[in-house]
Amino acid sequence: MGKLYFIRHGETVWNVENKICGATDIELTELGHKQAIETGKKIVEEGIKADEILYSPLIRAADTAKHISEITKIPARMEPRLKEQNFGKWESTPRDSEEFKKAKEFFASSHDGGESTLRLAQRIYNLLDELKKDKDKTYILVAHNGIARVVESYFRDMTNEEYAAWGVKNCEIVRYNF
Repeated sequence: MGKLYFIRHGETVWNVENKICGATDIELTELGHKQAIETGKKIVEEGIKADEILYSPLIRAADTAKHISEITKIPARMEPRLKEQNFGKWESTPRDSEEFKKAKEFFASSHDGGESTLRLAQRIYNLLDELKKDKDKTYILVAHNGIARVVESYFRDMTNEEYAAWGVKNCEIVRYNF
């Protein structure tokens, strides 16, 4: 049976400032780099084995994955489908604003120049379907909180409210079995 581990990138400046990062390419903070290094060490300490690390092309996830790969010696490659959802006009705005919370309820909306949640789910589900076919492989995905929600929804049914509220902390490791 194939396994999948999901890891959210380390802390960014906009995470600290409570801003929506989305597809904007925001770098890790010093703490974010440290979190990624500690996550790599944790993977080794816990004996987590994987065939490959796939990571988002955005620098915060790429840097996180590269730190983890250096420590674990697991090969890593960029996977463009793991790029965070483009939230259009909402990027750089407060992530807990009532307007943004309301906008997220509309799964088919492109957020004024962004990407709809349905299109995001399509590309992530397609990727997961591909990974699932190789039953003997274990993957680590390093990506973003929006991607984490879609991955979680692939493995379990969620209400819209559960989906909107679900997330993982920076550099948290979540395990799934195909």
